Amino acid sequence: MSRRAESSGLGTLRTNVVGAAFVLMLAGGLLLVLQYVSLRREAIADATAQAHVVATSSAAAVMFGDGDAAHEVLQSLGTLASIRGARIADADGGVVAAYAHDGNAPGCRLDCPLVRAPILLHGQQVGSVIVWMDMGRVHHRLLGLAGAFLVASLAAFTLSLPLMRRMRARVRAAEARLQHLAHYDPVSGQQNRNAFNACLAWTPPRPAGERHALMQLDLDRFKEVNDSLGHSGGDELLWQVGTRIAAVAGTQDQLFRLGGDEFAVLMKVTDAADARARAETVLGQFQAPFLVGGQQLFVTASAGVSIWPDDGEQFHELAGNADAAMYAAKREGRRRVALYEPRLREAQAEKLMLQVELRRALDGCQFQLHYQPQVDAVGRLLGAEALLRWFHPELGAIAPSRFIPVAEDCGLIVDIGRWVIGEACRQAAAWRAEGHDAPRLAVNLSVRQTRDEDLPAFIDGILAATALPASCLELEITESVLLEDADRAIAQLARLRARGLHLAIDDFGTGYSSMAYLKRLPIDKLKIDMTFVQAIPGDGEAITTAILAMAHHLQLTVVAEGVETEHQHRFLRQAGCDQLQGYRIGRALPADAFAARWLVPAQDPA
Repeated sequence: MSRRAESSGLGTLRTNVVGAAFVLMLAGGLLLVLQYVSLRREAIADATAQAHVVATSSAAAVMFGDGDAAHEVLQSLGTLASIRGARIADADGGVVAAYAHDGNAPGCRLDCPLVRAPILLHGQQVGSVIVWMDMGRVHHRLLGLAGAFLVASLAAFTLSLPLMRRMRARVRAAEARLQHLAHYDPVSGQQNRNAFNACLAWTPPRPAGERHALMQLDLDRFKEVNDSLGHSGGDELLWQVGTRIAAVAGTQDQLFRLGGDEFAVLMKVTDAADARARAETVLGQFQAPFLVGGQQLFVTASAGVSIWPDDGEQFHELAGNADAAMYAAKREGRRRVALYEPRLREAQAEKLMLQVELRRALDGCQFQLHYQPQVDAVGRLLGAEALLRWFHPELGAIAPSRFIPVAEDCGLIVDIGRWVIGEACRQAAAWRAEGHDAPRLAVNLSVRQTRDEDLPAFIDGILAATALPASCLELEITESVLLEDADRAIAQLARLRARGLHLAIDDFGTGYSSMAYLKRLPIDKLKIDMTFVQAIPGDGEAITTAILAMAHHLQLTVVAEGVETEHQHRFLRQAGCDQLQGYRIGRALPADAFAARWLVPAQDPA
């Protein structure tokens, strides 16, 4: 603790002591005053009673002027220490008899209250008794009480001083702890977002050549650690991450944990190259595995860097720029550093705009489904893929490649995916009600949707509401689902397959699937990715032939996507591909146009 803080603490303690003493003395004085009033009232009441007794006993002596008899009556007061003196007077005020405790005639003093009592005979006042009280006894009692109170107060005060010091020390410790918690993160031990915001609120002067760089760093797939090891394991990992970053930070650098799995480092640099090198040094700390709960974890991170004053005149501008650069690093493949560029801020602004508009689109019926046919080798319609289209009232048609990643990032993809499933089922049921032999409709499932534990129940509800058989709905998943939690994904697919739904692997050949997983997956179909189909003629022929042989060996149906040329069409038919899809077959069309072009009335069994 600093001398100033210690001096301030002692000054506060002295002030508290003086205040407590003042309050204690004030309370003691008030109690003594109340006690004095009570004792005085009690003494006056006793003297009044004695005066009435004397008045009753001396009525005859006053009537006949018998001073001796009256004097004998007054002598009875001699045993009372509270009586200073007394006098019996007749109706005219003449003294019939008098008594003084010390032998001297009593006088009127402020500390000797006077009590009068009338002498009555047959209802007529024939004289009066005057009694002077002695308050010495009251004063002695008050002095005794004051002394006892003073001794007790001093004893209590002496005993309370160590307690007050201990309490003050605890208060100071609690204040210091609160101050620490206000600016430091208890999980990682580093400065927290409050300290980060305070730091960015101040911008230093601009000496020539000096630059600062803000690096924001985010762990890749940190949620998987929490899911597998629990929050305690996640906290331990965050502590180790903070320790490793701090180990390579400069003495003038400041390290912050912003929340979740995001960290920031504010550092002095010479130029952009120096900033990138410093950031890559930090990412280099993630090459060695982390030991958490007895398990080795290989964790990667992505970082974005913004430089002051190149990317902003004020420090607070760096945060948004570094954040935009960090997300650019993630989009470029993770585990890398990205430096801020103005276009990144524009992309982030567009992303925020699309998030807002996506919510409005979902509520305002701006989405439509278009349907692309899937045919067999002779061109007979077997199914159709439902493809989402967004027609904004002001921005026009927005490509799925622009809004689907945004929906994935902000979590709206689950609600949008449910809308797609529901709309596809309603359309298939409507075609069936119109008498068409409706094809099986395929709907893409995002990675987030495969984690949705309520998805099977939702699909049950849609199928029941539309009276659509489960076999009319096909769900397509990408191989990336298996990258994150294969066992959980397989269990979810098994629940869906058990309902009679058809399942397909989309974009096959570009992801993770191995023969071992393909044998475990409860799927019906593989969709060859269009990059292989479009490589026909060429290397795509060998790859496509190998996929067909493998899939048919596993008794899976194969669909070739992206069929655009006659040569591709002919090769795939000859290679034994079960189904074809692409511009060569037919473009995706709105529901009415698709029905007019592809659907025929159901055949009457009779």
